[in-house]
Amino acid sequence: MEPETLPTEVILTHPRQSLGSVQLDWMPQPGNYLDLEGKTYAVLERRHRYQLKAGRYRLQKIALYVQSAKRPEEKTWIEGRWVIGNASCRYNANSEIIRCAVNPDGPCESCRFYEKLRTKSEE
Repeated sequence: MEPETLPTEVILTHPRQSLGSVQLDWMPQPGNYLDLEGKTYAVLERRHRYQLKAGRYRLQKIALYVQSAKRPEEKTWIEGRWVIGNASCRYNANSEIIRCAVNPDGPCESCRFYEKLRTKSEE
């Protein structure tokens, strides 16, 4: 059985413009990265568009709102998801989209603001 594909419109958030429509065989979540025509984009938002047909709503199309980005080299697996940067730092945003407020571009390794996050057992 082949995976189901849906028309997916990719929309750049700034400047707002459509990058076109593609067929994807996976469901990108905010925080995922998408490669399109040789460029990499971070998915910021996903919207579903439904159509009423024969008394039932069916998923008709998906819109992905993206921004140009490069794939992060530093990632940490926490609570079942990947976050950017070193999650053991006090300033890490624990986000798939932004690393932290004090050093958003990284890297974490040589950051002068790095502070190890204290766990409850250390307090």
